[in-house]
Amino acid sequence: MLTNRSAPPATVTPVLVYPDVRAAVAWLATAFGFEERVRIGEAHRAQLRVGEDGALVIADVHGQQVPPSAGSVTHVIKIRVPDADAAFARAREAGARVIEEPTSHEYGERSCMLEDLAGHRWELTQTVRDVAPEAWGGITVAPW
Repeated sequence: MLTNRSAPPATVTPVLVYPDVRAAVAWLATAFGFEERVRIGEAHRAQLRVGEDGALVIADVHGQQVPPSAGSVTHVIKIRVPDADAAFARAREAGARVIEEPTSHEYGERSCMLEDLAGHRWELTQTVRDVAPEAWGGITVAPW
């Protein structure tokens, strides 16, 4: 497969709109451990990486691109972490608003939900055990 050093290598790359690109990059690095990889202008866009294969593009406000408005949830970004409780504490310390405290679920994940400085929702999830989807009411359509 052809690679391009000017684009994130992830198959899926969310693009999130923030009113201040530089503030968002700094906050995401502090709260979730993202690392900036490519900067496009000082305030236009930034490409970030997290973990081995996670990518995110931060975009500025222009035209129809606006961050979420109060009271609306347009999306949730899920990040797999090695320790949900530690990641939760780090994000909360950085000023994330707590939506849901870390909770262990019947499907084998421990997760929490936070909101960032622009209102984007982030779910931090940790696998704590392997569970077949059928054990909690899911259906395996095609195994991962």
